[in-house]
Amino acid sequence: MDIESVNCECCGLKEDCTKGYISQVKSNFEDTWLCGLCSEAVRDELCRGPSVCDLKDAMRAHMSFCRRTGVSPAMAVAEGVRQMLKRRSREIM
Repeated sequence: MDIESVNCECCGLKEDCTKGYISQVKSNFEDTWLCGLCSEAVRDELCRGPSVCDLKDAMRAHMSFCRRTGVSPAMAVAEGVRQMLKRRSREIM
């Protein structure tokens, strides 16, 4: 099983994945690698309605969001989980 490091083209998150999985994700997103969070966000953009009508528009909208906010969605989730665990550990003590 060959493992390869890839960077999300939206948020920059680096992941280690098998080549088969990388190929599968890229085939779903027009030869663009997206992490799990960004791929879900792009799918949500597609479901929003008439303003986003195809995959390229949805990817463009999400990439624009990532650039505007300057915060990686994956890192924001990780930071939120870290803070939650920190609060929870204080409650237990």
